[in-house]
Amino acid sequence: MLISLVVPCYNEESSLPVLCGALSEVCGSIPAHQFEWIFVDDGSKDKTLDILRQIVSDHPEARYVSFSRNFGKEAAIFAGLTESRGDLVALMDADMQDPPSLLPEMIRILADENFDVVASRRVSRKGEPKIRSLFARAFYRLINRMSDVEIVDGARDFRLMRRQVVDAVLELSERQRFSKGIFGWVGFRTHWIEYQNVERVAGETKWSFWKLFKYAIEGIIAFTTVPLRLATITGFVVSGAAFLYMLYYLIKAIITQVWSIEPGYASTLTIMLFLGGMILIALGILGEYIARTYMEVKNRPLFVIRERGEKPVSSGTRRKSVRSASPDDRKKD
Repeated sequence: MLISLVVPCYNEESSLPVLCGALSEVCGSIPAHQFEWIFVDDGSKDKTLDILRQIVSDHPEARYVSFSRNFGKEAAIFAGLTESRGDLVALMDADMQDPPSLLPEMIRILADENFDVVASRRVSRKGEPKIRSLFARAFYRLINRMSDVEIVDGARDFRLMRRQVVDAVLELSERQRFSKGIFGWVGFRTHWIEYQNVERVAGETKWSFWKLFKYAIEGIIAFTTVPLRLATITGFVVSGAAFLYMLYYLIKAIITQVWSIEPGYASTLTIMLFLGGMILIALGILGEYIARTYMEVKNRPLFVIRERGEKPVSSGTRRKSVRSASPDDRKKD
């Protein structure tokens, strides 16, 4: 059985040698299976590509694709899954926060038990800033309340999947992708392996607070329309409050027989600012959905490959190699 190991990389020159050694040790301990290592260079600016060239020359099971620029981790994941040819496909980070030592147990579970996916989740966030952990837990609570897709708190992209699952993921053609939600949306029987948080073996995280915030917004918008409903509900609430406010002054005028009540400046300004803010929020929410619709209808490819670490895959293999992984092109194949 062939097992594909997909590793997205962005500026991981310090981590890759350590990861390579760990993969060699783990794969060597499972002689019953064949492995292919698929590294996806997401437009790295350091020596990541040079190291990948060296890895490919030293390890016949390794190959890589290198993007023409940085397209993001989601595009790198999609590219790696597209390039994979294994009956089982594992997805992991290059920084060793996804321990390769868990792979033998993942393989055993898929072989012996009735599961389609073995996924991992962190039960602690040791080593992370507390404020980041707080916002991460809040995000998982929020999106699980708003969406029909369950996203497990602490879930990692590190997972081992059967080919059927990978093919289902690749059938989802959206370009604004949120992998954790996509894995949940396609379903399949999933076994979760829990482990303590592991810090990066080298280098620094590429995820700033702003990038994580944008990624969270992407996940919410990709899997729920609740924000649009909230904007509508808020509009009804504000309109109802305005009607009650008008009714209050009408009743007061009838009782006091004073029909010309001059409003106060502060209350008028407050109401105007409140209504203006609600309108801008509603327009902003609507704009987020329209922007993503605009990006989808342009039908651009998720990525562009500049260089490969081996010759193109022959047509007789399980999956064709693609130029730029356009989902429409893949369907035509």
